[in-house]
Amino acid sequence: MNDANPEPNTKVLYNDQCPVCSYEITHYKGYSERCDLPIRFDDLNTEAAHWGMDADVAAQRLYVEKDGQLLSGMPAFRALWTEMPRYRLLARVTGWPLVRPLSELAYDRVLAPLIYRWHKRRQARGVSA
Repeated sequence: MNDANPEPNTKVLYNDQCPVCSYEITHYKGYSERCDLPIRFDDLNTEAAHWGMDADVAAQRLYVEKDGQLLSGMPAFRALWTEMPRYRLLARVTGWPLVRPLSELAYDRVLAPLIYRWHKRRQARGVSA
């Protein structure tokens, strides 16, 4: 990250104990570091309180703070993808009028709940990422 901007305008709160979340965010984090992008990635298991959130609530979906605005779900992904040149097209496509509601429905009703339930089952069994 560029030293001229020590506090990035884009911050990501993710669940590092969830294998799906960790895998995806590790990829974005590596890409961000290689491209020297001003994005901060916080693990909710250690940083949720700094975000003013309960860790269990934060584990239910992706959260991104962009320019002081807290976003969650697909809007959070779009804000993150917009910051990364490789993913800007994906951000635009998922924001198209016909695609946006479908992508948000798929994330909100299928993907996020499924991943969260899987995470809770792993926690109950004492399995770490």
